[in-house]
Amino acid sequence: MDEPTSTFSFLGLTFTWTTVLSTLLAMTVVVLMAVFLTRKVAIRPSRGQNVIEYVLDFVKGILGDQLPNNLARQFGLYSFTLFLFLLVSNEMGLLLQVKNASDVTLIKSPTADPLIAFSLAIMSLTLAHATGIKTLGMGGYLKNMFLKPYAALFPLNVVEQVTNFLTLALRLFGNIFAGELMLNLLASMAFSLHGFGWIAALPLEMAWQAFSLLIGGIQAYVFVMLTAVFTAQLSGEE
Repeated sequence: MDEPTSTFSFLGLTFTWTTVLSTLLAMTVVVLMAVFLTRKVAIRPSRGQNVIEYVLDFVKGILGDQLPNNLARQFGLYSFTLFLFLLVSNEMGLLLQVKNASDVTLIKSPTADPLIAFSLAIMSLTLAHATGIKTLGMGGYLKNMFLKPYAALFPLNVVEQVTNFLTLALRLFGNIFAGELMLNLLASMAFSLHGFGWIAALPLEMAWQAFSLLIGGIQAYVFVMLTAVFTAQLSGEE
């Protein structure tokens, strides 16, 4: 769906205001959440501390199911931060969308932008490959990635590494983009049909929004889980 965009240039590169503002807002929300929920850490935790500890334990559980203890500890902080960012980013556009007078969307889910989804996938897989090299050494890493379980499977192993990247990025982008697109279509239907349209579209809008919020949480979980799975595979720990 073609939408009007607003761009600016910096150091010879072109950036989209929507991507920059949405990502900065999501980052700000994550930082404020972390500061607010942990500002009074105590032995008897407050409600906010309970929330952050629950999320931390949840992420630890994801890593513990896929990685040995030493790698799970190394990836703990990154995975926790990644999960929070994805959770906020996935849900943000479902709860808040801001447009200017020119009908340019300035705030939406950052992960509904393929550049953000692909950047997160590149970042996570780079860490996974670096961990494989650190754990196995360059020779062991290359052998584990391309020549196991049999050298004859080298072409398929190359394809697998490409599909791992596409799976990580496109699964996230596709689900979040589709959720927002459907909500916008339902809203357009409501406006086009006037009074009757609101009556017909409101229940559908509410149901789809609830479903999309659930999907946003699931996709945050899946992204972190797949990152851990790929890290285990590349480190020979599967």
